Amino acid sequence: MSIRDWPAAERPREKLLQHGSGSLSDAELLAIFLRTGVSGKSAVDLARHLLSEFGSLRALLEADLRAFCLPLGLGPAKFSQLQAVLEMSRRHLAERLRRDSALESPQVVRDYLKSLLRHEPHEAFGCLFLDSRHRMLAFEVLFRGSIDSASVYPRQVVKRALAHNAAAVIFCHNHPSGISDPSQADRTLTKRLIQALDLIEVRVLDHFIVGDGQPLSMVERGWM
Repeated sequence: MSIRDWPAAERPREKLLQHGSGSLSDAELLAIFLRTGVSGKSAVDLARHLLSEFGSLRALLEADLRAFCLPLGLGPAKFSQLQAVLEMSRRHLAERLRRDSALESPQVVRDYLKSLLRHEPHEAFGCLFLDSRHRMLAFEVLFRGSIDSASVYPRQVVKRALAHNAAAVIFCHNHPSGISDPSQADRTLTKRLIQALDLIEVRVLDHFIVGDGQPLSMVERGWM
């Protein structure tokens, strides 16, 4: 049966308009993105098939072009559309951080950092540079590889903070294992960076660790 033949209250698009996007399942949201199904499958059936093939919505969203195009009904055009949607989401979050104080929008900070780093296959260390009102000036990934006190150079972090004329910073790095708990090396590194930036009067507001769940705040855990 085509989705057009479903009761109006059960069609994903009408359901979204009436009850909001949060009321839809992963398959229903994906079906709206897909728009059409394939022979023998409605858009919702195809969405359920894809989620089963990839294992989760996250795995589908983070698939590369080759993996994305292997399943039934997908191709470079859909991949391009999906990447555009993901990039618009990241830019929307960045716009909010440029407008509002990071301290007043902690969930937006978490969502933004998660959108940037959670898909990285290897460790990456980034820095959110903020002005005196704690609004975002820029975000940069400064180092890649094993993140510890030997691989992250305080001099480079200080150099980039000065280049952006930052008044404050928020550090972040990902754990590809998915486990957000910081290692002793993470804590040691954070202390070294705080000491280095203190010399140029740049405040370190937090250090987030991005894993599978919500990014962990070292400040909230009392480790800074």
